[in-house]
Amino acid sequence: MLSDSEAFSGFAVSDPAAAKAFYTDVLGLRVTEENGLLTLHLGGGTTVLVYPKPDFTPASFTVLNFPVADIDAAVDDLIARGVTFQRYPGLEADDKGVMRAPAGQGPQIAWFTDPAGNIFSVLQT
Repeated sequence: MLSDSEAFSGFAVSDPAAAKAFYTDVLGLRVTEENGLLTLHLGGGTTVLVYPKPDFTPASFTVLNFPVADIDAAVDDLIARGVTFQRYPGLEADDKGVMRAPAGQGPQIAWFTDPAGNIFSVLQT
């Protein structure tokens, strides 16, 4: 029944205006807004719905991952735009905040948050 549905994901934010500014001005995403809801337009035609939630509490997991060809270039660019990368206990990261798994044992990944505290990542596999 749903196998042919063009499903999409979504997540909540506490302040849609702050989120929209971050997604457009800092991350460089194309964002549209309709009826108080934001739509992130991502590569490959993917969309993600972002909706306001007054009693919002950010998830404790990554809600959106951005695969990149060059993690160092992506992290450097985001740092230059004011993004601070997260460090998590038990996960060793370098000075930039990138966790570098040995080849063949996982991605190189760095996590950051949006203004609402949602966790995003950039990763190079």
